Amino acid sequence: MATNAAPSPGSAPGRQDPLAALGELPGVPEAVDSVRQAVDAVYGHRVMRRRSQEVASEAALRGARASAALAGADWPLEEVRRRSDFSADDQARTVGAALRLTAEAGQLLSVWRQSPLQALARLHLVAAGGAAEPSTVGRPRLAGEPVAETLTGLAGIPLPEPDEVTARIDGLAGLLRAGSTAPALVVGAVVHGELLSLRPFGSFNGPVARAAERVVLVGSGLDPKSVCPAEVGHAELGRAGYLKALKGYASGTPEGMAEWITHCGRALELGVRESVAVCEALQRGAA
Repeated sequence: MATNAAPSPGSAPGRQDPLAALGELPGVPEAVDSVRQAVDAVYGHRVMRRRSQEVASEAALRGARASAALAGADWPLEEVRRRSDFSADDQARTVGAALRLTAEAGQLLSVWRQSPLQALARLHLVAAGGAAEPSTVGRPRLAGEPVAETLTGLAGIPLPEPDEVTARIDGLAGLLRAGSTAPALVVGAVVHGELLSLRPFGSFNGPVARAAERVVLVGSGLDPKSVCPAEVGHAELGRAGYLKALKGYASGTPEGMAEWITHCGRALELGVRESVAVCEALQRGAA
């Protein structure tokens, strides 16, 4: 990493809170403010006072569909809603994994606070759902083990060796346990970007990374009812933009890190917009 790079979230000698430093990068405070206003708007919607559970259920479904789309299974929402068997082929298993992860994310808040590594292992176990070699599920990959990813273009981001993965994941977990004054958007973006850049597991790294971002946003109090599906925004912004921003994160430069965090901010705002539309539909009696 270049000497002028932003502090790596996994290792920051002499820095008490490197995540907070990322929150001060150019453009990031504005993104944080914009996200906060958007989230406040959906939580202030009159429908949320009476039917927040319905909004949350719909947000979960749409978020899972979008996460699966980024992983190569771009199914129409109604197809996801209609299907009950998610074992027929690779695309069906990808959609099933995304649905299971979205349901599991809300159950892991206490585990995440105490042991992020344990929570990540659980997320991978849930995602794999019997589709991967049992001996590789729920643990970081070892030297020589392949990584199966369906996100086209991800291969353009160098794959770190297992020793580096372990060190950086341990460092990130330590920062998360210690807590940070950084805004939830920043912490969620770093968790998402770090996991997807490192690809610590042999499979399902993308869906797990997006589910982990959801855990952070809910657990931080920014989106306590889980009605703001950032995955929807990531899918709407497109794979090309997603990968470009992720490459910025992987570069470790201040500009690249800021690009990724602000990209995650735009995605979250678009997810909020989706839930506002759901609120409006419920208010009209159309959904």
